[in-house]
Amino acid sequence: MNAMSNIIDNKNLFHNNRVREGGTSSDDNIRQELAAHFVSDSSEPLHSDLYEQIDQLEAIDMDELVKLLADDGDETTATSVSLPDFFEGLAQLATVGVVEVTDIVEAIHREVILRPLGRFNKNHLSNWPRGITGRIYGTIRRIMLMVGNNLAAVLRTYKHFSTQKSVQPLPDSLKKLVNVLNGVMGDHLVNDRNPLAIPMRLYTKDGSPPKTILSGRVAILCHGLCMSHLSWQAQEDSNLGEAIQLSQPDTTILYLDYNTGRRISRSGRKFSQLLQVLVDDNPNISQIDLVGHSMGGLVSRSALFYGEQDHLDWVKRVGNLITLGSPHHGAVLERIGNHVQEIIAKLPFASSLAKLGDMRSAGIIDLRHGSIRDADWKALEGRSVLPQDFRHPTGLPSGIKTYFAASTLVETHYDSKMTDLLGDGLVSVASALGEDDMEHALFVPDGRKAVFYGVSHMSLIHSKRVQEQVVAWLLDNGQRDYTGEDRIYSYPRSLEIAV
Repeated sequence: MNAMSNIIDNKNLFHNNRVREGGTSSDDNIRQELAAHFVSDSSEPLHSDLYEQIDQLEAIDMDELVKLLADDGDETTATSVSLPDFFEGLAQLATVGVVEVTDIVEAIHREVILRPLGRFNKNHLSNWPRGITGRIYGTIRRIMLMVGNNLAAVLRTYKHFSTQKSVQPLPDSLKKLVNVLNGVMGDHLVNDRNPLAIPMRLYTKDGSPPKTILSGRVAILCHGLCMSHLSWQAQEDSNLGEAIQLSQPDTTILYLDYNTGRRISRSGRKFSQLLQVLVDDNPNISQIDLVGHSMGGLVSRSALFYGEQDHLDWVKRVGNLITLGSPHHGAVLERIGNHVQEIIAKLPFASSLAKLGDMRSAGIIDLRHGSIRDADWKALEGRSVLPQDFRHPTGLPSGIKTYFAASTLVETHYDSKMTDLLGDGLVSVASALGEDDMEHALFVPDGRKAVFYGVSHMSLIHSKRVQEQVVAWLLDNGQRDYTGEDRIYSYPRSLEIAV
């Protein structure tokens, strides 16, 4: 019996929730399988048939294996991540982490061997996997994946067949860790069908999906990178959702939760579909307002783009789009990180370390130039995006009132290129205000732009001054023209008189 058939039999055994009489457990199967590959009863040396056994291991279709041991679907879970999901996901993630580290070690090893001999070229790199060292590394990867997938299958089976009447929810402290993991490697979690991948859902302020029929006006708050719907309520005395609710009691406040490590355009498409389902299920919704912080603003713009492209009904009900510190033309830190990675990739013997940069999520990569369309990355090899000047222009939908809020760490107002570039520590002022010299400029009247001094990027969702401005924009609801009005500048309370 070969390795693949053993694993398939194990999977069927798990899902039937029984062990045959006199049979062996999953762990025994694994041990027997490994022993069959690496232990010989004959007196011949182990290396005599090592390569033949390696070839058998390499014949295993790992993509097929992952599909067999995981559920179908674009997202791993249909509900929020539970405590059993957390442990199952960690078991899988630990194995994948070992494989990724093995890839980096192998890349460095390969470069150290080939470069001094002048053989670090395409031809020798393509032949490397068939050599002795390359085949050993390949064996390590496949063994780790085999063990990790079987362990994940055991935990998955325990979760499905547990006699517990209710699944234990994930504590808030672990939710924060899951949010960060999704931001850093969310696309990898989806590709590996890891249960830690966060599904896109809408929540009410109590953290549950909307259960009642909605009508009238609805405001949806969209969080940023490595955050969640709970981030808006992290400070009880400074809650934007509550501030909107107090000023507009008839407005329903919903919070979007999504995997921030996925491509922004994929999240935008998914959000567009989610909003259409919301409108279909609640036809009495009269208006939708979108408020996005950082990446959340880009996801909202992407959803509007694809919703308009697909002629979906929900777009017609959008009244206002407000973005808070969103990198419409890219984030400074991601550009710096990519530049450093390119430099490292050119250094002899250290270029393999550039693989560490490739591990970051596609969502972070999209922040480099604020890419919100599939066309900005789909035609490229690898996990990159088109250069800034070559990305596809994406204007603002007509008929929707758009407002941009930017912030800067300095507390006083003076013209300085460094101040504008530094911005809130992550996003420049010009990028957050959609300003660009080229065709990518987002044309919004100055009266609908606001710059908040002395506010960091993360503090934008909790700043009282920002909340007051957002509430004012929503209360106005597009009644004012704003044409010809000056840009709004907001300073810390202690500096207002001095300024």
